[in-house]
Amino acid sequence: MPVIRTYTSEPVSESQRDTLKSFYGALIAKVPGKSESWLMCVFDDDLPIYMGGSADEPAAYVTVDVFSRAAVDPAVWGSMTGPICDELRDVLGIDPARVYVRYGSTPDFGWNGSNF
Repeated sequence: MPVIRTYTSEPVSESQRDTLKSFYGALIAKVPGKSESWLMCVFDDDLPIYMGGSADEPAAYVTVDVFSRAAVDPAVWGSMTGPICDELRDVLGIDPARVYVRYGSTPDFGWNGSNF
């Protein structure tokens, strides 16, 4: 049950969403037991995002959350940050220095009217 949320100050076109969705689908496979077949991608764009007190340049905040009863190896999360920042730079023109990425896992996750 992975979910990747992308909050960005930039407008995101349907084509850009599709590009990012495909990228995230391949990237989530780095997390053991996760795949695109269960991935939910949420996009919230054209937001006022202040970083360092300024909203003068594009910025983004990405969260990656997974259902897991065991801790995810921090090296896995570490292997994802660079590619996420690079993809946001390439697709949306956002400087990696203006991107935050947060990772999390939870043993409590609901789907289809019940919890795992």
